[in-house]
Amino acid sequence: MSKEARNLRILIVDDQKAMRMLVRSTLAALGCINIVECCDGKEAIAHLAHHQVDLIISDLTMPNTDGFGLLRAVRAQESTAKTPFIMITSHSDLAMVKDAVALGVNNYILKPFNMATVKSKIEALLGPLA
Repeated sequence: MSKEARNLRILIVDDQKAMRMLVRSTLAALGCINIVECCDGKEAIAHLAHHQVDLIISDLTMPNTDGFGLLRAVRAQESTAKTPFIMITSHSDLAMVKDAVALGVNNYILKPFNMATVKSKIEALLGPLA
């Protein structure tokens, strides 16, 4: 499913403002401009109840509802069950990666990351960013 980057509706979920800004600036450099930020999974779930997105990029470790909880909630709702979901984390523990895959994560990015990595992970799910 190729989609023009500027038309993608992307939700960034991370409790650290600096990380949200880093992901946002990386996405902006790739041409993505329709970006919403949430500070944790609980806020993201509330947002998704009223807004549709094309891609979710979420941190794993957050207060209130973590990335696993958000992923479970996303996969449990018919309206969001097929929404591409990329988990960003500093945890390279294989068991955590397997847990995320079992819950239905589509891709995984380890911190620190670069623009090429983010682009390749998004394009693997959505096709070329035109």
